[in-house]
Amino acid sequence: MALCNPSFLFFCSFSSAYKFNPLFFSPISIRKSTPFLSSRCNRRVPFSFPRNSNRFDRRFSSGRALESEVFTSPETAKSFDFTAEERIYNWWESQGYFKPSFDRGGDPFVMSMPPPNVTGSLHMGHAMFVTLEDIMVRYSRMKGRPTLWLPGTDHAGIATQLVVERMLASEGIKRTDLSRDEFISRVWEWKEKYGGTITNQIKRLGASCDWTREHFTLDEQLSRAVIEAFVRLHEKGLIYQGSYMVNWSPNLQTAVSDLEVEYSEEPGSLYYIKYRVAGGSRSDYLTIATTRPETLFADTAIAVHPEDDRYSMYIGRQAIVPMTFGRHVPIISDRYVDKEFGTGVLKISPGHDHNDYLLARKLGLPILNVMNKDGTLNEVAGLYCGLDRFEARKKLWSDLEETGLAVKKESYTLRVPRSQRGGEVIEPLVSKQWFVTMEPLAEKALHAVEKGQLTIIPDRFEKIYKHWLSNIKDWCISRQLWWGHRIPVWYITGKDCEEDYIVARSAAEALEKALDKYGKGVEIYQDPDVLDTWFSSALWPFSTLGWPDLSAEDFKHFYPTTVLETGHDILFFWVARMVMMGIEFTGTVPFSYVYLHGLIRDSQGRKMSKTLGNVIDPIDTIKDFGADALRFTLALGTAGQDLNLSTERLTSNKAFTNKLWNAGKFVLQNLPSESDSTAWENILTYKFDTEESILRLPLPECWVVGKLHELIDNVTSSYDKFFFNDVAREIYDFFWGDFADWYIEASKTRVHSSDGHCIAQAVLLYVFENVLKILHPFMPFVTEELWQALPHRKRALIVSQWPETSLPRDAKSIKNFENLQSLIKAIRNARAEYSVKPAKRISASIVASTDVLQYISAEKDVLALLSRLDLQNIHFTESPPDDMNQSVHLVAGEGLEAYLPLADMVDISAEVQRLSKRLSKMQTEYDALVARLSSPSFVSNAPEEVVRGVREKAAEAEEKITLTKNRLSFLESTVMVSKKPISAA
Repeated sequence: MALCNPSFLFFCSFSSAYKFNPLFFSPISIRKSTPFLSSRCNRRVPFSFPRNSNRFDRRFSSGRALESEVFTSPETAKSFDFTAEERIYNWWESQGYFKPSFDRGGDPFVMSMPPPNVTGSLHMGHAMFVTLEDIMVRYSRMKGRPTLWLPGTDHAGIATQLVVERMLASEGIKRTDLSRDEFISRVWEWKEKYGGTITNQIKRLGASCDWTREHFTLDEQLSRAVIEAFVRLHEKGLIYQGSYMVNWSPNLQTAVSDLEVEYSEEPGSLYYIKYRVAGGSRSDYLTIATTRPETLFADTAIAVHPEDDRYSMYIGRQAIVPMTFGRHVPIISDRYVDKEFGTGVLKISPGHDHNDYLLARKLGLPILNVMNKDGTLNEVAGLYCGLDRFEARKKLWSDLEETGLAVKKESYTLRVPRSQRGGEVIEPLVSKQWFVTMEPLAEKALHAVEKGQLTIIPDRFEKIYKHWLSNIKDWCISRQLWWGHRIPVWYITGKDCEEDYIVARSAAEALEKALDKYGKGVEIYQDPDVLDTWFSSALWPFSTLGWPDLSAEDFKHFYPTTVLETGHDILFFWVARMVMMGIEFTGTVPFSYVYLHGLIRDSQGRKMSKTLGNVIDPIDTIKDFGADALRFTLALGTAGQDLNLSTERLTSNKAFTNKLWNAGKFVLQNLPSESDSTAWENILTYKFDTEESILRLPLPECWVVGKLHELIDNVTSSYDKFFFNDVAREIYDFFWGDFADWYIEASKTRVHSSDGHCIAQAVLLYVFENVLKILHPFMPFVTEELWQALPHRKRALIVSQWPETSLPRDAKSIKNFENLQSLIKAIRNARAEYSVKPAKRISASIVASTDVLQYISAEKDVLALLSRLDLQNIHFTESPPDDMNQSVHLVAGEGLEAYLPLADMVDISAEVQRLSKRLSKMQTEYDALVARLSSPSFVSNAPEEVVRGVREKAAEAEEKITLTKNRLSFLESTVMVSKKPISAA
């Protein structure tokens, strides 16, 4: 499956609506379990889960020596080492943590990875889908659900064949020099040697897949599913063979899907050509405008608008196609013709234009083909037969000029369809192919949305989904390749291919059917084409779970909760097809949620491309910033919106990793030794799951625990709603803003004191370990590293229990601490405004009501430490101090004020002199700006943005002058100082 669109993600899970179904997960019977295949050994592995309930606890109680070789403690390392990520990942995998466990008896969560192309290497689109899928998987695992993430790769028919053909060309070998079997053998050799590249890169991102159950779309199990789907659809009359318009790749010699065609705006020409009217004078002619004159040999009509008076007299007559030795075509009328485009005359070449093809079928016009499969012109082109299409275009125009039939050639911007893989211009061509009738399948997929069985996020894309399915075309599923699932159709030697063919599950079955129908001596041969890669991809979510061995009735035991994260194109070409096929073959929608994200763009909002040179390589990014920082950055994207990826964002989130590490260092350094059993017994006695336990805590501890409990509820709800960006932002804000900047700083007043240190240690540990838990799905590596450094950890973080929700919090205490925060912020701002040196301690009078003073004064040490106040000169009072007129007055909140003696903060006389000089300079600058704005020549002649900029500077200068005057006035009212008169602004 092509994954060039950098927005792509697929989840498949089974919700908790039903209890564990032993039929589905039982290892007893392969037929009644879900078979899996190893792509390396091509064997079937039963879909079963180990049930040893104490597996993780036993491992951790006996494996501490092994863990010490894997993990590094913040106590010994300055910062988190990104190279440890691979060691941690390998340890997770070696311990079996990626496999499902029923230790906690939850309901299964099963998800199939969208298979990246086996030829691919990791790009930011892959990084996005791996990140988001892994977030969901790790969250579900920690919630206690037996979680299985099934990985795999796609055989990528066109891409892989093209890669191997290029490799052979470097050896001087053409594909056609080999037999089909020899070529396929070379492809398998390539796959075994290079096909694991993207898998290893996905692991580097931290994807916690069960790699023992890795799939490949050409595995035996999945191949059987593909053949079974084809046979069943054909038996229902939904697959047929016919000649219709397709996208043809001349270089690849195959039809390609709409998704594999990329359009680009390129400079070209619009050619104006005379078509003489048969039986008319030399002045009777119609001029057509076309971008592809070489297709005129396939014209079957000339059309004009029925209400176009310029040409109404010619309707019903015949036109002579140039350079065809007098071939006539009818002049017809149809409202499809745009009177305003070109000359208002349309040449109809139904064999080489999608719109012309539809028009010809509506009007019953014949279809001519002038193109060979290799892009050269055929015998219909007469003298131009054998010329490449672009060479023919040049020669034809030259000949038209010589014969006087060329009117003019204008420059014109073309929308050119190019092959996504080969890069050549795609040729619309009528070709004999296999098709799936889509309308009856689409109807069921539409009903899934209408009945609420399928939810699309954001919901605005539901309209697009419904529009596409309501106007769906039959699907061309055949490809003229050698690599892929061979179409299970056999023909009878000597019989008409279109009338006499056999659809079977194997060659043996086909021969048996042929013998029954035609008797002994019959010979059969298989259709040389393969199926579109998207055909197998459409079966992926349920074929990887065991279909067709698992019956449709078995699937109905589960209500699927699938999240498909993808770009907009994939919504139609893959998602909708999976919905249709899932309903058709399993009787249920293969997923219930489609989550769409936008493109990943560069910092300037441009689409990443090699041409622009703005492609950001995920592996290089991981080396520079770490996988955690990259994952966190990508997860901040909003559903349906494009994400601009910049170095600044990555740097910021790398700093977040360092902040986590430093916080871990602080927590560990302020915990007792692991051997101090008495201290640890005291710490572990503290519980925070009842209102009583919360209310007994001091104010800062009560506040931070309450905020944590609120955070856990919010992020758990956001995880369940797929609001991943909200989760990331809320955790970031709490950790950095509340925990690190406030509580850790506040805790410094008690962790080393004899009174309260045990409570502070318990809260530090409790909050930090819960932050690691809820952050782990986003940043798995650094959180596991920090978790392993914490004492008394019995389970790895990856399999630890998700925090409980609905835990208590005291709203009054939270409000009280917020008042304390407001007071501290006000004092800090005043210190900054008066340029008080950080080391200088100042005095303060705190004025408030008795009840407010009670809880503020109780945290006098915290107030002094965080505000840089002199602990011995903080006064708590219900009325303003006597020196209030010589103090800076701060209002921190309703009923809470502070007075800071000015003399403690600055040298008033020196400050007045400094501000006076500053005011004089500001006034001069302001006057100059006003003078410019007063000049009519400047205002009328200068660019608008320049004038606007001067006005903004003048307004800003005026505001600063006013503030400086007010401050001077306050200083002057405090003490009497000698000064010169200050001019007014």
